[in-house]
Amino acid sequence: MIESMTGFGAANLLTDRWQIKCEIRTLNSKFLDLSYKLPKELSEFELEIKNILTNKLKRGKVSLSIEMEDQSALADQNIAVNEDLFKAYFEQFQRMASAVGADTSDLFRLALQSPDVLKTKEPESNKEAGALFVKVLNEAIDKCAGFRKQEGEALSAKLSGYIDKIEERLEQVKLRDPERVKHIKNRIDQNLQEVIGVDKIDPNRFEQEVIYYIEKLDITEEKDRLANHLSFFREILNGKESNGKKLGFVSQEIGREINTIGSKSNDATLQRYVVDMKEELEKIKEQVLNIV
Repeated sequence: MIESMTGFGAANLLTDRWQIKCEIRTLNSKFLDLSYKLPKELSEFELEIKNILTNKLKRGKVSLSIEMEDQSALADQNIAVNEDLFKAYFEQFQRMASAVGADTSDLFRLALQSPDVLKTKEPESNKEAGALFVKVLNEAIDKCAGFRKQEGEALSAKLSGYIDKIEERLEQVKLRDPERVKHIKNRIDQNLQEVIGVDKIDPNRFEQEVIYYIEKLDITEEKDRLANHLSFFREILNGKESNGKKLGFVSQEIGREINTIGSKSNDATLQRYVVDMKEELEKIKEQVLNIV
């Protein structure tokens, strides 16, 4: 089953501490092109996040949007107070002020700003935040993958229809081919009669030349190869794995056979069939660019 490279997925999570929002948008690209900016809480998980995106999305231009907020009451309290040391400073300053009769109104601030009273807390581990985000990320990716599969089903139906039309024209080419050969042979015969006359034509030599000329314009191999390529395209299209690159390669081979049939056709009717096949092939090439 094929998958489109166009997709969207979003997931949210709210806990007592964390609020996490994650959105993933994907577009077509020849390779996997990741675009995201991690908040500081997730910086240590960048490799894990990249591996998850690479393994699950495989191909396409991927834009990851992340919103992460720490809502705990202590989230902004990064300062620790050494209360025992503060009291010791304060009491010492009080005794000194009393001894000299100094003003004591500013002693609280002085004690609070004394060395080692205030210390910055060591940052807490972000393992919890990372584990929660990975959960949200996987949920968003799964939704995006579901979107891609749904789009892929629509793409598959379109591509199958285009292949049907090429096969219809190929069958018409096969039906027309014997008449084309006969018409070419008659045209050569008529031209020779007009130029050199019926009496001067050597039947044996004429037959040899016609056979040589017809062999140059023979499209039997091209018809067989084109039919095989169309069958292989369907096989890939209906396979278990989505493989846009392989479909692109087969499309090129289909185009090569169609072009050769056109260059050898030497027949207006066959040329019209070739033009129709080329038109359908262009639609195929355009759609294949959006397949994973």
